Amino acid sequence: MPHLTSAAAGTAGTDLQVGLGVPGYAHPLVAPAQWGELTRPGAPVHWAVLNVAGGPGIRLDPHCLEAAGRLRNAGVRVLGHLDVTYGARPFAEVISDAQRYVDWYRVGGFLLHRCPTERAALPEVRRAATTLRALLDDAHLVFGHGTHPCPGYAESADQLVTFSGAWSDYRWSQVAEWTADYPPERFCHFVHGVPRGHLDEALRIARWQGAGTIYFTDSTDRGGRADPWETMPGYWDDIVSRIGTGVSE
Repeated sequence: MPHLTSAAAGTAGTDLQVGLGVPGYAHPLVAPAQWGELTRPGAPVHWAVLNVAGGPGIRLDPHCLEAAGRLRNAGVRVLGHLDVTYGARPFAEVISDAQRYVDWYRVGGFLLHRCPTERAALPEVRRAATTLRALLDDAHLVFGHGTHPCPGYAESADQLVTFSGAWSDYRWSQVAEWTADYPPERFCHFVHGVPRGHLDEALRIARWQGAGTIYFTDSTDRGGRADPWETMPGYWDDIVSRIGTGVSE
């Protein structure tokens, strides 16, 4: 297990400028305004995940193609959603999904959702990462662990999601000491259930823990019965303003 330190003991400092990584909104037909907001001039969006149907789907979706094109034209990197089911999903299926994302939606990389964390699974994840980079020039790979993995995963990914969960857990979370060996742009935090009144506190935690890409929302998973990432946070304008200007007080 990685050694952990408290958020207050982080070494990145509060001057870190963060940006947004969007885990994946609902289908563009269901949430057109939300997808449109990602192309707002000046919005500090590092990337957004396109999840058509638990992956690329079985045929090209013209609405998703249009949404992905608008994002690319606005300079936002689009990532394909690849569910690796903690290493249990067959390698060939993962790569097949990735190929469809490249062919149909011209993605710029991938989020490996439910990425394993243990050392034993590292060789297979490395194999997948090597194949994905061969498939797509300049592929941006985000490993969606949701917690701190063994440090070796950092060598194969552009970014690691080292926290994904509820605000009630995040505000007392700890950071693995080995992350101090890497710059903040290598780490992502996804936090749901963040009340508007605690948004500044959440941003301070991200900065202290050295997370360069974040996504905070006031939506919740309602006991696992809903996807909190499918809807835009009610304070979207506030978070865009705070991150875009570096305000966190």
